[in-house]
Amino acid sequence: MLRPLCFLAVLLASCSSVSPRPTHPFTMTEFPPTAQRRPHLTEIHGEQRLDEYHWLRNKTDPAVRAYLEAENAWAEHELAPIKQLEDKIFAEIKGRIQETDISVPYRIRDWLYYSRTETGKQYSTYFRRPSSGDGKEHPYLDVNQLAEGHQFMGIGSMAISPDSKLLAYSTDNTGFRQYTLHILDIATGEHRADTIPLVTAVAWCSDSQTFFYVTADSSKRPYRLYRHTLGTDPATDPLIHEEPDERFRVSIWRTLSDGYLFLDIESHITTDLRFIAADQPNSEFRAIAPRKQGHEFSVSHRGDEFLIRTNDKGSNFRLVTTQVANPDPANWIEMFPHRPDVMLASAQAYEKFTVLAERSDGLLNLRFLTPDRVDHYLQLPEAVYELAPGDNHSFDLDEYRFNYQSMITPPSVFEYDPVSRESVLLKETPVLGGYDKTQYTTSRIQAESTDGTAVPISLVHDRNTPLDGTAAVFLTGYGSYGYHYPAHFSHARLSLLERGVVYAIAHVRGGGEMGKPWHESGRMSHKMNSFTDFIACAEFLLANDYGSPSKLVVQGGSAGGLLMGAISNMRPDLFCLVILNVPFVDVINTMLDETLPLTVGEFEEWGNPKIAQDYAYISRYCPYTNLGKHAYPAMLVKTSFNDSQVMYWEPAKYVARLRTMKTNKTPLLFKTNMAGGHGGSSGRYDSWRETALEYAYSLWMTGTREPDES
Repeated sequence: MLRPLCFLAVLLASCSSVSPRPTHPFTMTEFPPTAQRRPHLTEIHGEQRLDEYHWLRNKTDPAVRAYLEAENAWAEHELAPIKQLEDKIFAEIKGRIQETDISVPYRIRDWLYYSRTETGKQYSTYFRRPSSGDGKEHPYLDVNQLAEGHQFMGIGSMAISPDSKLLAYSTDNTGFRQYTLHILDIATGEHRADTIPLVTAVAWCSDSQTFFYVTADSSKRPYRLYRHTLGTDPATDPLIHEEPDERFRVSIWRTLSDGYLFLDIESHITTDLRFIAADQPNSEFRAIAPRKQGHEFSVSHRGDEFLIRTNDKGSNFRLVTTQVANPDPANWIEMFPHRPDVMLASAQAYEKFTVLAERSDGLLNLRFLTPDRVDHYLQLPEAVYELAPGDNHSFDLDEYRFNYQSMITPPSVFEYDPVSRESVLLKETPVLGGYDKTQYTTSRIQAESTDGTAVPISLVHDRNTPLDGTAAVFLTGYGSYGYHYPAHFSHARLSLLERGVVYAIAHVRGGGEMGKPWHESGRMSHKMNSFTDFIACAEFLLANDYGSPSKLVVQGGSAGGLLMGAISNMRPDLFCLVILNVPFVDVINTMLDETLPLTVGEFEEWGNPKIAQDYAYISRYCPYTNLGKHAYPAMLVKTSFNDSQVMYWEPAKYVARLRTMKTNKTPLLFKTNMAGGHGGSSGRYDSWRETALEYAYSLWMTGTREPDES
């Protein structure tokens, strides 16, 4: 889980508090950095490939760091005129957020757990208090303390032992997602000696003395499952499973019922689930079903049954049950059949009810099923929204938590009673400064792609924004891995909406908005659909007077950065500014390197370029490969030096080569976060600052006026 572009001069100052931009916005007092060219030839399928910037992969080469720092200095120089606007937007974001805040407590056994943020602190502190009795709170993990002396701090796994005395948690202090597991005695605040590196998942057994954990290989693939007993040397831990197929990643988890542990072995399109009783850690894991290419399924437990969501009869999944004693597929009993127009996204059994998450028409809804199998759907107030299960960590729930928001409704936590069918709002995230949601409007429209497919677009804008082609448009998208792009609320986005910007999300194929077929039609040999869909959405917005090419900013990150790179080559005339965050732009070279994280597993998403047919198809859209002698829009490219998902050298090579190819003088700015990961900075204030920069530059390049300007 984890951006845009622009062009031509939109002349004068966008804000009275900012120095006026020169009438020729591309006048430079010095030249941008030029990366050395060092020829590197490879041959594949009888074709020689020249990569003059291959050397940028060498992270330890001083020349690499020197180049990245030179690009950072150039970007800082070019962005100097918007510094005041960036500061202003950062202050706006910060001013809307209640910096000292507390999450809604949730129950695990006899304790209520929650987190708190405090003004001036980058990270959360975790607390708990008894669910009955004196209710005195106990702080047990302060991430601010963990972050002391580090520029980055990420928390991975967190698991409370069944006796509620111990916390297993993992930390990453570089951004490279190499997590170290720690065991904390919650009552004393002391750490046990059981520290284990490279851990990606952990699950406790019933005795609270034994746990299973998963470690990653040199390419960061989780592949080994071990069993550990507290107080013993981790070097002696028995290896329970090692997965040889590099397409598959291993995980371990405990059922909500606390009855079973599941060894989860998955590729992008195939599932292999094996289980043991949680109170029998020395037993052998049993398979739910034989591993079969293309068969995906998930499992929930209640009583003597497993509830199974499976795609064995259709890509949108059906729901079946089976006996724990004999879960073989031959014994599966169907509860709900596969439906071509509704995707069963998840199924979770609780002691007193079952919750199904179903996706149709681009939206998720929750379906509640009582023990006698009478079912009903949650009733929701808005036509366009984002819905997700909440913190439901106890099997014996009477009420169900869900999280709700829309592009105009702040994140809200509700508790729902499946018997009375009534919802209670537990918390709506505050928006300080007098936010009035009725001042804004959100909607879902559709654009027609080149093959006639209707592509959804989620929109939000101020009700007073004129839709006559004069407004700036900020269009974003993703379109990969079956991930649906959430139509969520954003405190930061209000800085755009208040200035009359129309914000839009293109829900292109390759995502999961319209079910599994939507993903299938935008991956592998159908990937071009993602790009033509996005272009169709942009053209639709312009044709219907939401904006103009001189005011159209587009943005995407990671695989969404691939989207941005591809459309920039295909239609460089269409956009004003393109923002690419940690972009996956060197597809062929990366997918040829099986030593890199993610590569082999993602053959099932992009294809394997060592196969001639896949190579030919990827070559059609790979952004780095297809850079040409074009007049490109303005670009802001951002990466992180310690990114483990998309290595920093992909955007570095892309920018270096683009500087030699583009035929115009639109800005090309490249920023490397030298202490960040795939999601950028880990601290919340640092993250807000990164967003403020993107928004300030977007407003600057589109010439968008301040709210109080006439």
